[in-house]
Amino acid sequence: MRKLILLSIGTLTAMAAWTVLIFVGLSHGWWRTDPGARGGVAEFFAVSAEAIGAAEQGAVAFVLLEKGEIAGEHYFSAGVPVTRDTLFQLASLSKWVTALGVLKLAADGKLDLDAPVSRYLTRWQLPESEFGTEGVTARRLLSHMAGLTDGLGYLGFEPGTPVQTIEASLTEAADAMPGADGRTLVGIEPGKTWSYSGGGYALLELLIEEISGEPFGVYMKRAVFDPLGMSHSTFDLAEAEKMGLAPCFDEAGAPCAHHEFAAPAAASLQASAADLVRFIEAQRRGAGRDFLPPDIAAAMMTPHASQYGIPIWGLGIMLYAGAPGGGFIIGHDGMNFPAIETTARLDPATGDGIIVLATGNPGLAATLGGEWVYWHTGRVDVRTLDHMIPQAGMAVIAGWILLLALAVIMAFRMRRSETPKSS
Repeated sequence: MRKLILLSIGTLTAMAAWTVLIFVGLSHGWWRTDPGARGGVAEFFAVSAEAIGAAEQGAVAFVLLEKGEIAGEHYFSAGVPVTRDTLFQLASLSKWVTALGVLKLAADGKLDLDAPVSRYLTRWQLPESEFGTEGVTARRLLSHMAGLTDGLGYLGFEPGTPVQTIEASLTEAADAMPGADGRTLVGIEPGKTWSYSGGGYALLELLIEEISGEPFGVYMKRAVFDPLGMSHSTFDLAEAEKMGLAPCFDEAGAPCAHHEFAAPAAASLQASAADLVRFIEAQRRGAGRDFLPPDIAAAMMTPHASQYGIPIWGLGIMLYAGAPGGGFIIGHDGMNFPAIETTARLDPATGDGIIVLATGNPGLAATLGGEWVYWHTGRVDVRTLDHMIPQAGMAVIAGWILLLALAVIMAFRMRRSETPKSS
């Protein structure tokens, strides 16, 4: 019996060790497909620019940063040429910029990040819930920890289609992506678990308007764009087209029309690559022109949400991986239909970063962003990890089955060796 107990303990220990090994290997890229030699910054840039050109479709702006300076930039378009000053629709990358607008209200003493947002709202309120609404705070909305279950994802409205008001969209978004509930309401206990919510950022847009007394776009220009020198940025699609908006392409590289959004704070900032360089430079530690007070800037980059025990979200930003000098690689990705994809990622300690703004090139921005994170840190970014979890789970289960099978065989042999032989 004692041997069987020891065998059971050993098997469980081996199963736990196998699980840890799989997930450690996963985060360190042991089973990651090698994208090819990257060498130094110049080589990484050259290989990435070559990959962009090889697609021969859509429009792309690609900027690589080293120590806060532009180490390389590459622009491609199958239509009207694009430059560093061409505006691209940023999709959910807009949330990072919106977060700065919210945190500026907190820095100015106009918003308590931990107060119920209902305290500031008059035009719309969250529906009553079994979990209440008092736990829905700006801090939790920024980190997708407010318990909202809308699941948005917005498709946007085609040209000529009436766009919902922000209040109507919060009640039930008419342009919800497939699979999204579309109603902004509290379906999970606030603070309990991470649940991505575009509706939460629509609510933050309304919050900004209520507190500032200004239209959202006007406030963002005054409070964020102008102080940072972002002269080629706007949440207004018509204004963006006048300023020079990159052409829209679908997944096959065919021309398409840009959509408008009821909640631009969540989905449709239009900005140039040059402006995004200014934006992320303002968040580099030691840049000399801090946009936010140090305590709020530090809180922004502190983990507020995790999955599988891995920190994934700060206040308005993704935490892609641990940075070599401490802290995290921060930033945000974006995706709008039919084929708009963006990413901006930064190591705040070094000023190293990457910006990819693309339309008509499905997967390009996330792929290049993930390769840069791995090249810079030696770790797989959380977005790639999320896609690899199912395969890792299968590997874990396969290992468990093998270990259990070996344990059964050993137990059977133990029992046979202990059974007295008949004469």
